[in-house]
Amino acid sequence: MTSSAASPAASPAASPAASTALLTDRYELTMVDAALRAGTHDRPSVFEAFGRSLPRGRRYGVVAGTGRLLELIERFRFGDDELDWLRANEVVSAPTLDWLADYRFTGTITGYREGEVYFPGSPLLVVESSFAEGVVLETLILSVLNYDSSVAGAAARMVSAARGRPLAEMGSRRTGERSAVAAARAAYIAGFGASSNLEAGRSWGVPTMGTAAHAFTMLHDSEEEAFRAQVDALGPSTTLLVDTYDVPAGVATAVRVAGTSLGAVRLDSGDLLTLVHEVREQLDSLGAASTKITVTNDLDEYAIAALAATPVDSYGVGTSLVTGSGHPAAGMVYKLVARQGADGAWVSVAKKSADKATHGGRKHPVRLLGASGTAVSETIYVGDAAPASALGAGRALHVTLVVDGLVQDGFTGAEGVRAARSHHASAVAELPGEAFRLAAGEPVVPTVYETV
Repeated sequence: MTSSAASPAASPAASPAASTALLTDRYELTMVDAALRAGTHDRPSVFEAFGRSLPRGRRYGVVAGTGRLLELIERFRFGDDELDWLRANEVVSAPTLDWLADYRFTGTITGYREGEVYFPGSPLLVVESSFAEGVVLETLILSVLNYDSSVAGAAARMVSAARGRPLAEMGSRRTGERSAVAAARAAYIAGFGASSNLEAGRSWGVPTMGTAAHAFTMLHDSEEEAFRAQVDALGPSTTLLVDTYDVPAGVATAVRVAGTSLGAVRLDSGDLLTLVHEVREQLDSLGAASTKITVTNDLDEYAIAALAATPVDSYGVGTSLVTGSGHPAAGMVYKLVARQGADGAWVSVAKKSADKATHGGRKHPVRLLGASGTAVSETIYVGDAAPASALGAGRALHVTLVVDGLVQDGFTGAEGVRAARSHHASAVAELPGEAFRLAAGEPVVPTVYETV
């Protein structure tokens, strides 16, 4: 496989784009409509996005999508087209249409850094604004964080199973066209090295890779003609797909055409546990000891782990990755946790319903670390601030993302993706060893609530 890094300057993120205001559920707007009628729409409020639990069996989660979300919030505007549609479909009243016409998020957003690991109850994103300004963002926030974090969590497990061998994301043909870009971005943040998706390269600076599919081989009158055409175009360092017809014949032809400096061969079918050993032996016998082997056959973290003892050099993952390896959504919710009362005093609010109870109040999460720097708890302080003693024993997890409606520098675009990828690597390094076991288990560190 070959790859190239896209230029961040080519990103369309800074150019005008379509409104995101109708990427939402109807009830967000009908709540605003009713609150406007009741005169409660301007009450200062605190909303929080969190997961009640991790996807089943996971030991930790990975926050992804934050930078993408911030750019979408900047474009959350109701233009003439959006307002005309709402009016024609009688979604809300005329006064609410006037309010929506002037909508701009002017509040503050804090949250976990993108790439951070998280646990049940972690307050991943905190939105402070009027009730109306914050509630209309619920669907957008959850649609981004639920999908991107699910993909990133699956990708992180695959990265640990690969034990340092490179992985490429190749799932564009197995999900929606926009989800494919989001998945490539999330996988790169979680440690994948490249993606087949060109828009991910253009928009987010994700390195891209790719050579040829079976159709290219079958286009030509012989496998040898196909390989010669590819080598002529891409050079002998390319990756040749050798399993269109007969693998041993394909390997022999590949080396004959490209020479012993052939970059790699790709296997996309068959019993990989056996086939990889056979291909490695054949390559070595032909003098192509430096030629690498990449595999791309319906892999997930378990298949990758099973190949750990084989001479595989790299992996390409598609369907399992873009579907969150069985968990296409991370299970996050968005809840009101505090508001000002009519007297101006802050009131903590929480659900009490069975199995869906929430923790009210402003929260200040701290990752407490042991003497060796390993995480020992996710301690969430409920109140005005985390105590100084806690900050001395760990690290505060919230950073400021938006102030007075303005997105802060360093979190968006290709720059934000690079920062998230770097932060993810350091956050994962704090986890205890049992976090990386693929067998189902409980969260690797406990979530503890303390009132201050």
